[in-house]
Amino acid sequence: MYIGPQGIVHGTFNTLLNAGRLKLGIPQDGNLAGRLFVSAGLGGMSGAQGKAAEIAGAASIIAEVDDSRIETRYTQGWVSHCTDSLEEAWKIAKEHMDSKQPCAVAYHGNVVDLLEYLYDNNIHVDLLSDQTSCHVPYDGGYCPQGLTFEQRTEMLDKDPEGFAKLVDKTLQHHYEMICKLHDRGTYFFDYGNSFLKAVYDTGVKSICKNGENDLDGFIFPSYVEDILGPCLFDFGYGPFRWCCLSRNPEDLDKTDAAAAEYIKAHNRRYQDYDNYVWVRDAKKNKLVVGTQCRILYQDAMGRMNIALKFNEMVRNGEIGPVILGRDHHDTGGTDSPFRETSNIKDGSNIMADMATQCYAGNAARGMSYIALHNGGGTGIGNAINGGFGMVLDGSERVDTILRMAMPWDTMVGVSRRAWARNENALATAAEYNKLYEGQDHITLPYVADDAVVEAAVKAMKG
Repeated sequence: MYIGPQGIVHGTFNTLLNAGRLKLGIPQDGNLAGRLFVSAGLGGMSGAQGKAAEIAGAASIIAEVDDSRIETRYTQGWVSHCTDSLEEAWKIAKEHMDSKQPCAVAYHGNVVDLLEYLYDNNIHVDLLSDQTSCHVPYDGGYCPQGLTFEQRTEMLDKDPEGFAKLVDKTLQHHYEMICKLHDRGTYFFDYGNSFLKAVYDTGVKSICKNGENDLDGFIFPSYVEDILGPCLFDFGYGPFRWCCLSRNPEDLDKTDAAAAEYIKAHNRRYQDYDNYVWVRDAKKNKLVVGTQCRILYQDAMGRMNIALKFNEMVRNGEIGPVILGRDHHDTGGTDSPFRETSNIKDGSNIMADMATQCYAGNAARGMSYIALHNGGGTGIGNAINGGFGMVLDGSERVDTILRMAMPWDTMVGVSRRAWARNENALATAAEYNKLYEGQDHITLPYVADDAVVEAAVKAMKG
């Protein structure tokens, strides 16, 4: 259920806000006004970065080597300024930081050049990431420093081996610049684009936690590991989606309003407030690209109750039919150790249990269609995804399916996170058990005392 880059705008918006709260001391009702976010990539998915930063209140500079990508985002209104001058890019960002106004500056050039400029001029970067296509760095997904986009394309065609060597050299230098900025207080996070893995594949061992291989992860966290995992996924918040099959923008407006009303009435956590702001301002922020669809991060109960409301609206003739779905980038349904499951530390992060469970459970509970597939977001071989679609036709039959299937689809992921000892997931699962007492139950783990386990293992070895 592809709805364009809107999904990653929401995910990045949530990521930036929560990174600010965790690492910059931003209050729960605050935003990133006066802060600087720097990244790279303005393509099909990465193009969301500037828009997300603006919605989160930040000043941002996003590097992109392909001028056509910049033109698309500027025409679309997802970046507010364009320049090929490093000095001008920083000047614009600084002015907006000083006035605490958001902005998205597209810098036409290589991100490594941008990082060098920021470091050499002692410019503090609050949040730093990368969204270049590092799952295919040698196929054109990553542009070597010193080459224009046109030169990169020509060299890729005529001298792929030489191109690969330049990619390796730039990736290594890119990593060095990140380390230098990190030492000055910048918070860097991997946005799940396989950047850290790409650096490791060039032969850099210092990027590994164990100094030898990637089995224990990398020294810099995945954004899921540090941010989205504990702050959203462990609570069950994830990218709930819907499309108005009537193709009528008024139907989307009505569903936005209904979702906002529900969240406002059930505002329990700062996550709810963030998502209320998101859906309240969605039309103003011009997030629709093509189809009349919306994405809205919600937890299990939020998804179910909003879905039931939409089905009621269809039944009453207020709107036409709606189809529900979700991103693969979710609490449950995806196994991807470099991204979605990176904050699951019990070893199951590298197994396809969750995706398969979601797939099978959704089939048994009557979803309209289901899918189990390799890849998605991080590339073939790096993820298994179990997705669904559910058509809301206004019937009571659909109400029954929603009550059975929507909590399952979300809570199967929360349960796995709870079994991995994630504190927020443990609390969420316990809350779910209380709510569904006598109807449904998630087995909670008996958490072992690590010291006792370590002592027992040591005694056995002795």
